Amino acid sequence: MAAQSPLIEMPLFPLTSVLFPGGRLQLRIFEPRYLDLVRECTRHGTGFGVCLILEGREAGEPAIPAAIGTIARISDFHRGEDGLLGIVVEGGSRFRVARTRVRTDGLLRGDAEVWPVEPELPVPVEFALLQSILERLIETMAPHWRHAPRSAYDDASWLGLRLAELLPLDVHEQQHMLELSDPILRLAELRDILPRFQKP
Repeated sequence: MAAQSPLIEMPLFPLTSVLFPGGRLQLRIFEPRYLDLVRECTRHGTGFGVCLILEGREAGEPAIPAAIGTIARISDFHRGEDGLLGIVVEGGSRFRVARTRVRTDGLLRGDAEVWPVEPELPVPVEFALLQSILERLIETMAPHWRHAPRSAYDDASWLGLRLAELLPLDVHEQQHMLELSDPILRLAELRDILPRFQKP
């Protein structure tokens, strides 16, 4: 039996959206606790955990987050027309939170086990249609992926994570895709969902 990874402590940012490894999110920051989080991460060059909200809301009282999330690293800042701080984050490794606590300022912190990166597995021939669908989705919805190397489309993990990000799944389906640890199983489940999105 493999030894369990040591737990690392990190601030958590519960959201109503799912961040995938390699994915990108734009966030508007206005609550003092999250401005402090951004300052802390920028000062120390560290990331924070993004988790889907299971109960509660993004603002106000601390929300109850899903146990499995993705480490976010800040890649860009900007000031919006409304004067609020905007940040762009990129998804890194996934993690599972073992325990959480709330600081006096309302910021949630967690002790988390970081998951290993999924292995690169070739895309089985029966999922070739998914590669074509992702190319079309990227062309219309995710121009930042347009220059992804052809080899990325042949990696079952990258293909599945990008499809889970771009297909119109509800957030609980996205969370399920995030929690799967088998890239081929993720592709199979995505293929089985596709008929829902086909026009009659």
